[in-house]
Amino acid sequence: MGLLGGTATAAYADPGARDPKAGDPKAGEQRNAAPAAVDSGSAGESLKRLEAVRKKIDDLYRKAERATDAYNGAKEQVELQQKEIVKLARNIDRTQQRLAALKRQAGALASAQYRSGGMPSEAKLVLGADSGAFLDNATLMRKAQQAAKRVIGQLSRTKGELEDYSQAATDRWERLEENRKKKDGARRDIKKQIDAAKKLESRLAAKEKERLKKLEDELALRQQQKWLDSGVLEEIDNKASRFGKKAISYATAQIGKDYVWGAEGPDTFDCSGLTLRAWQAGGTTIPRTSQEQWRQLHRVAIKDMRPGDLIIYFSDASHVGMYIGDGAIVHAPRPGRQVTITGAGSMPILGVVRPDAESDR
Repeated sequence: MGLLGGTATAAYADPGARDPKAGDPKAGEQRNAAPAAVDSGSAGESLKRLEAVRKKIDDLYRKAERATDAYNGAKEQVELQQKEIVKLARNIDRTQQRLAALKRQAGALASAQYRSGGMPSEAKLVLGADSGAFLDNATLMRKAQQAAKRVIGQLSRTKGELEDYSQAATDRWERLEENRKKKDGARRDIKKQIDAAKKLESRLAAKEKERLKKLEDELALRQQQKWLDSGVLEEIDNKASRFGKKAISYATAQIGKDYVWGAEGPDTFDCSGLTLRAWQAGGTTIPRTSQEQWRQLHRVAIKDMRPGDLIIYFSDASHVGMYIGDGAIVHAPRPGRQVTITGAGSMPILGVVRPDAESDR
């Protein structure tokens, strides 16, 4: 029922203390009236302060999540460019070997010409006494000339390829270093935001931490209820594809595992790391980050959503969860939390994407 909505309740005001020494009940009521008002006002101020803290912590973790997406994207590019550099290095090595072989052929042709005294081939043909031998020599000479041209052409093309591969490798190295810097910068930003959030939380007393968690839950519940009140579930009645069922099975099996930024399992996950591995288990490779999942995967309307689809959250596409049906998602929320099930409408929805858009049901 918590997933599907309900009435959020909150009662933080402490009742005023009763004065047992009061002789006159009315006088006692009058004496108790002021402290009760003070307590109520104090509780209200405490709640406002805690709500401000909640918003600040939420903002810090949102910034950390954006930085995590940037880190994951840069990390993916670094890995891709490292593979490209290895591939280019192999191409360079093969091309250098081919170039060396062509140079040897060109050298052999030059040596043969030197040994013949450098006499033009046409003169040698004219000086030949036998007409049959003349034709044979002409055929051989034409073949030799074609072979020489072929070697020279291959030599030129191979040199060009080697220069292209070398330039491409240089470009890849520059991009690699650029993305390494981006990754390191994102890592520092993540640590900064998470440390700031943890510092804020550490200042709270145990009871305040309990209230803070309750505030988070109530906000999520109100947002979920608002989403449900729109009648959205009345339009969503699709069933998961056979691939989606596998993805859901994997994702829900991770419930209780810690959120760790940049993690892709098997023991810890961030939000897009969980959806990445879940859909790999479903037989489909999807982009690493929630932003790229939003950008590259097939988009579907919420009313056409089916279990296994990915719901992308916030205007910057910085969070993702997997829809599992009945108005719920499974997701990795943030640092300090574990993979869990929550209401699909508990966060601002940007849109829905389907990894197996072209697959049959």
